[in-house]
Amino acid sequence: MPTAAKLVAFLCYAAVAWFASDAAVPLFPEGADLGYFAEVNTAIGGLAGWFVMGRLAGEGYGVAVTAGLRTSAVFLVYALLFHAIYEMLQRATDLRYDDTMDALTGMMELIGEYGLMVVTEPAVMGILLVGGVVAAMAVEWASHRWN
Repeated sequence: MPTAAKLVAFLCYAAVAWFASDAAVPLFPEGADLGYFAEVNTAIGGLAGWFVMGRLAGEGYGVAVTAGLRTSAVFLVYALLFHAIYEMLQRATDLRYDDTMDALTGMMELIGEYGLMVVTEPAVMGILLVGGVVAAMAVEWASHRWN
C-alpha cells in the first residue's frame, strides 16, 4: 500500500543512487559508453527505497539508521547484479563464452570486479553510507509527520 514514507524513500534513495552513479563515472575507462548507467541505477535505488526502507519506516530513528544502511546495501547488490548480467549478455552475444557455465562464471567475475571498483572508491562509498543514513532520517521523519 502506498504511503508518504514509501514515496519519500523512493525519491531519497533514487537521489542517493543518482549521486553515487555520478561519482562512479570516473572509475570507468576513458570513452566508455555508459548508456543509461545513471538512469538504471536511479530506478534500482528508488525501488530499493520503496520496498526496503519504505517497509521499515516508522520503527524509530535508531532502527532507521540500520535500515538506511541496509537499503544502500540492497541497492548496491542489485545494481552490481544488473550491470554484470547486462555486460555478460553483451559478451555472450559477441560469442566470448564457450558455454553457459563459462558465462555465469564471467558474470560472477564482473560482479567482483565492479564491486571492488565501488568499494575502494571513497566518494561512492561515502555517498552510499552517509546518503543512506540521511535518506533514512528523512523517511523516518516523513513516517512520523504523515502517519
